[in-house]
Amino acid sequence: MEEIAEEVAGEPESEQKTRFSAAKALRWLLQALREVAETFIPAIAIALLINLFLAQATQVLGQSMEPNLHTNQRVVVEKVTYRLFHGPQRGDVVVLDLPNQSDMLIKRVIGLPGETIEVRSGEVYIDGERLEETWPVRPGGSNYGPHTIPPLHIFVMGDNRGSSNDSRSFGDVPVDDIVGRAWFSYWPLEHVGLIK
Repeated sequence: MEEIAEEVAGEPESEQKTRFSAAKALRWLLQALREVAETFIPAIAIALLINLFLAQATQVLGQSMEPNLHTNQRVVVEKVTYRLFHGPQRGDVVVLDLPNQSDMLIKRVIGLPGETIEVRSGEVYIDGERLEETWPVRPGGSNYGPHTIPPLHIFVMGDNRGSSNDSRSFGDVPVDDIVGRAWFSYWPLEHVGLIK
């Protein structure tokens, strides 16, 4: 009977087996691709969501934040606090994406909306009072102000004041240009820890 079936189909048994093996291999390949897609597509989507809305890694470029952050240091930028809880606070280290800058910048928040800021002889004054900075600073740079910060803007400076491109040169920063708060340093190992 098999011989009659082969003749009717017009195909020898060896070709049927080859066709069956190819179909089986194709089913296996499609199943494997489906499993890979089910694993990796959600993982990529989760990674993108985390990067867009929760946190991202970035690298410090330049010396403007020394002695606290150094060039090529890697940090995690958290994006939740300013969106859900409160605006930037004085002393926060923030990452900025300014339209007139080619790279993102990392700076410290010094002045808040409505405050009048002035820099005299390396000292910062907020509303006429000398700012007691609780973080290490390398003084320097020219005098600035007095200047009143407009609503929904902040005034940022680098901790290495003599070598920092900051609000003294590019002006107040709209809060919408803040990517997030630099929260944790993870590389190099000697600098692992929370950013202050």
